[in-house]
Amino acid sequence: MSKLSSFVWSIADQLRGPYHPHEYGSVILPMTILRRLDAILEPHRKQIAELIDGVESELRQTSMVRQATGLRFFNTSKFTLATLLKDPDGLEANLTEYANSFSSAIDVFDRFKFDEVVAKLAEKQLLFNVVERFSQVDMHPDVMTNSDMGDLFEDLIRRFAEASNATAGDHFTPRDAVRLVVDLMFAEDNDALLEKGAVRTVYDPTAGTGGMLSLADEHLRMRNPGARLTLYGQEYNDQSYAICKSDLLAKGQDPENIKLGDTLADDKFPGKTFDYCMANPPYGVDWKSSEKAVKDEHKQGFNGRFGPGLPGVGDGQMLFLLHLASKMRPASQGGGRVGVVMNGSPLFNGGAESGQSEIRRWLLENDLVEAIVALPNDMFFNTGISTYVWVLDNTKVPERAGKVQLIDGSKRFVKMRKSLGSKRVEISDGDRDRILVDYDAFEETETSKIFDTEDFGYWTVTVERPLRLNFTCTPDRVGHVRVELKLKTVDREQLADVLGSFGEEVYRNKDAFMKDLGKHLGAHGVTLTTSQRRTLWLTLGERDETADEIRDAKGNIEPDPKLRDTENIAFGWNGTPKTAQDDGTERAVIDAYFEAEVRPHVPDAWIDYAKTKVGYEIPFTRHFYTYVPPRPLAEIDADLNKVVTEIMELLREVEA
Repeated sequence: MSKLSSFVWSIADQLRGPYHPHEYGSVILPMTILRRLDAILEPHRKQIAELIDGVESELRQTSMVRQATGLRFFNTSKFTLATLLKDPDGLEANLTEYANSFSSAIDVFDRFKFDEVVAKLAEKQLLFNVVERFSQVDMHPDVMTNSDMGDLFEDLIRRFAEASNATAGDHFTPRDAVRLVVDLMFAEDNDALLEKGAVRTVYDPTAGTGGMLSLADEHLRMRNPGARLTLYGQEYNDQSYAICKSDLLAKGQDPENIKLGDTLADDKFPGKTFDYCMANPPYGVDWKSSEKAVKDEHKQGFNGRFGPGLPGVGDGQMLFLLHLASKMRPASQGGGRVGVVMNGSPLFNGGAESGQSEIRRWLLENDLVEAIVALPNDMFFNTGISTYVWVLDNTKVPERAGKVQLIDGSKRFVKMRKSLGSKRVEISDGDRDRILVDYDAFEETETSKIFDTEDFGYWTVTVERPLRLNFTCTPDRVGHVRVELKLKTVDREQLADVLGSFGEEVYRNKDAFMKDLGKHLGAHGVTLTTSQRRTLWLTLGERDETADEIRDAKGNIEPDPKLRDTENIAFGWNGTPKTAQDDGTERAVIDAYFEAEVRPHVPDAWIDYAKTKVGYEIPFTRHFYTYVPPRPLAEIDADLNKVVTEIMELLREVEA
């Protein structure tokens, strides 16, 4: 494959000069697709020509061709890439005609604006050489499998991305990561998949070049050649869509199952559900372009895809997670499974009752999260960050009901001999098998942890402390009052006189100060509203731990906003019942935590129960953290002394 990729890449060398590196893909990719389709049609050309001769309906033509050859597309032109070269003078017109003569299922060349590509190649005197070189590459399926073709596309995209400093990872996911996702998706369906004539559907809402779908199909056919997997996908990028659709067409898949469009804003498969859903949505990419449509659908509640909540507009990963959950075949129809690769932020970002937390809450409380697997760092072409595979299932086997398995696969890798962008490691077959052993065993080990779904829930409680202020009418404080109180100039001067009459006496009790203030105001004929009086004492007051608590008119203690704090209390803290239900248990657990963990340190604190929130997070790395004690000081000293001794010996040699 590397030789073929290098050969195809070498064709790009002929484009140097008239084309910049970032433009190579606009020529090489559609020509690669054309050569692949050309090679697939080659053995059937005569038969297809005879079949469609005199038949005007394309629908009828397509049906006849599919029945006779198994192909879902055809070309009505008399040309092939090889025969096009026999007429160099007419090459531009004939190649354009050839590309436009495919059946309507092949709309991929429009996405590359292929007519313009051909015209520019002809203008720069490059067309004949490029077509000649491509005609020399045998891309028939007997020579190049569908998997090889997928590898070729992905390698070319990576090379073009590197040449133009673009992001290859936007288009495809490394094959080793996809194989793990596919194995995890199929893990609970092994027996059924081996049945004769098994039929399943797979869907990828971020299809890219179709790598995930292709590998899922390849994986199932290797295990059960008689099985039939129907592939569905949606892709936003025109060129990736074109590659994906042409690749799946070559596999005999229905072209109508691959759609172009923004999955979040416009689901092209509304109401349709699938046996398996898989995706690798973009990390940390905002969804501003989809914002209006997403928020409108969110208003529909659980009648839409985004009922549980919305994440921050800066990252759309969790929207794709909700979308995938909505696409699982209902449990009443046999259920569905999801495998999705995301970075670490969906595990924990967002506080209690934020959109992100509410999404996690909905997934966990509905028992949809089956397992989460940590992947090695440096796995992807465009990022070295931590990534995770989430596995969802709406028909868990009994032993997994109410449970979530966390698997640490971060050390399961081998180093690559040559890095590909940020990708420096890969998951070998042996590493993948060891991860699957952990999954199948469903036991507690160093690399596998089992939790109840409630273990990830917590309450965020607001801890208040009393507002304690002293009051004195120093010039500085009075100056602040003159600024804060919205009074007429005359009234401000009168109030300054009132406050000046206090001298610099310090009050540590608000009621005493307000009582004397009332007397002074009355003596000077100054009237203040209740709101103005509050502004006055808040402005004059300064925090003083020795002052008395301030209470409102009803006798309630005023909380100090600057001393306000929050505590996260895990469901099941210290062996208490794990529940988010407001049945009295919640209050009892919070009270017990407060008495044990808060009051001993701040005796005057209390909890504002009205502000209590429920949150969910999955602190993955914390559960696999292993404490490594620091080296003993004596050992460190010994090493330092050894180094010092070596340095001194070297210095003595220099002096000698």
